[in-house]
Amino acid sequence: MAHLLTQRDGYALMTLLVHEALGENSTISKVDSSNFVSAGDALLASGTENVTNALSLVLGRTFMAVRPYKAKFNIINAISTGAYSHRLRKISYYTRDPKPAGDWNTDLYTNLADGYTNGQNVVDGDAQSTKSMWEQNQPVALEMNFSGSTVWEDSTTVYEDQLKQAFNSVDSFNTFIAGIMTEKANDIESQKEAFSRMTFLNRIGMTYDMTAAGTTAINLTYEFNQKFGTNYTSAQLRSTYLTEFTKFLVSKIKTDSDMMTNRSVKHHWFPAKEGHSLTRHTPKDKQRLVLYTPLINDVQSYVFPSVFNEEYLKIENYEGILFWQNEAQPSKVDVVPAIPDTTGVTGVQTAGDRVQLDYVVGALFDEDSLMVDFQLERSNSTPLEARKNYRNIWWSFSKNAINDATENFILYYMADPAPSPEPGN
Repeated sequence: MAHLLTQRDGYALMTLLVHEALGENSTISKVDSSNFVSAGDALLASGTENVTNALSLVLGRTFMAVRPYKAKFNIINAISTGAYSHRLRKISYYTRDPKPAGDWNTDLYTNLADGYTNGQNVVDGDAQSTKSMWEQNQPVALEMNFSGSTVWEDSTTVYEDQLKQAFNSVDSFNTFIAGIMTEKANDIESQKEAFSRMTFLNRIGMTYDMTAAGTTAINLTYEFNQKFGTNYTSAQLRSTYLTEFTKFLVSKIKTDSDMMTNRSVKHHWFPAKEGHSLTRHTPKDKQRLVLYTPLINDVQSYVFPSVFNEEYLKIENYEGILFWQNEAQPSKVDVVPAIPDTTGVTGVQTAGDRVQLDYVVGALFDEDSLMVDFQLERSNSTPLEARKNYRNIWWSFSKNAINDATENFILYYMADPAPSPEPGN
């Protein structure tokens, strides 16, 4: 199932994600991102005006219950391919092995001998020396295309005169209009956050689903028990043995962070090519860390006050996330991710297996492993409707969620009792 260059209308998905994030759904819902990675009385007894059916006919002061909201998941790398391309082409290079020495006589080849030329000097069909300096050694490239776009719109209606009867002054009317625009801006921020959250959820699902192909998903419960020869459950590690688990978690993340700076084939997938590997390394300044805030709050509240030199347990430079998908079940993930074709048959993305995790701790990743491509954000206003005296303001959005499985990403989760999936590389 390729991610088409034509736009996919994402309003239904965005609506689901926003309602999940707002906690309006009491249970977590399966989010299929495989196509896109692309209390109070409403009325008062005194009556309402007949335009919005939501405003009381006020006699005194009205309080506007609205505050500006800022979208989460700012840690995700943001790029822009512009409104005309909607495609990102990324070229990586496979490793190439060294060649046998040609300037010495070695156990493999006799390169220096009377009468030998600068070629292979074949005797009885066998090459006695290395090839000449003109032997070609072509670079081996991998091209990945991240195309497509997800589009949606939003709008609000502004009435020129009809709402004024609900207010007793120009100032109160202007305050109301400002409140409308602030709340609509909050709606848009929630939509942006939902899109970034979907991008991250897909990367979680992709990483877990592709462990056989080389990605890294670490079951911290299993790894802790393996290291210390214990048999604790995830719930015990997050409560009775929280101090011991915290020390293990911090050490694990710090070690993984250090290891990620090495040029390696670990923690990512790449299409197989005989004799070649695709290595990645992530310097510290390119690493990003996201952690589940309720767990970190428990650590700061219960562990830090009881330990000496707590600075050795601190994890810095991370973004805390209060919930991954649904505020009502904050630690859980339920997603059908878009993944690349690991068989090499079609070369296009496909829908992976459904991934359901009860407790996601966080992720350590390269900033290029997931990105949000901002292609278009535009606001337009209609002319005044001459007969009914209102105008509409429309916001249009076009974005693409990019997940690159060839970049480093380590998923941390807790589960009983299965071990971490073994990476393929």
